[in-house]
Amino acid sequence: MMGASVLCAEKTRSPPVKVLSSQLREGKECQTSSGRSEYIIRRLGAGERSSLQVSMVWMQGTVLEVQPDHNTVLILDETGNFLVSGINSVPKGKPCLNPGKYVMVMGVIQSHNPEPVLRAVKMADLSENALIHRKNWIYEVEDLQQILP
Repeated sequence: MMGASVLCAEKTRSPPVKVLSSQLREGKECQTSSGRSEYIIRRLGAGERSSLQVSMVWMQGTVLEVQPDHNTVLILDETGNFLVSGINSVPKGKPCLNPGKYVMVMGVIQSHNPEPVLRAVKMADLSENALIHRKNWIYEVEDLQQILP
């Protein structure tokens, strides 16, 4: 029964926002009226310097270290490390959990400082076109953040 309530809570979240680990590290935690934690981050881009409120994020980076006994993986993006928990329960997540693989992670923010921690919801291996994904990632993040209200 607990699983059903967690699932309902997940469905009420906003769609994931593409972010960099540095944005989470520099962000501020706040509580929604329902008591759920969200994070206020500074929007990327040359335009308006407003903030975004996020709880579910999409991040990409290179796998540095896998700790299956701790159910975690350490990933490096262009701005630093972040930790992903819950890897043993993510469908199709295990095949991409090898050091050096370039992966995407969608997850719920568990903490942001000193190092961001996500609880994984989805993972995918992007290693086949890693050079292209890595090169374009910061532009994808900035473009999305500039068009979000």
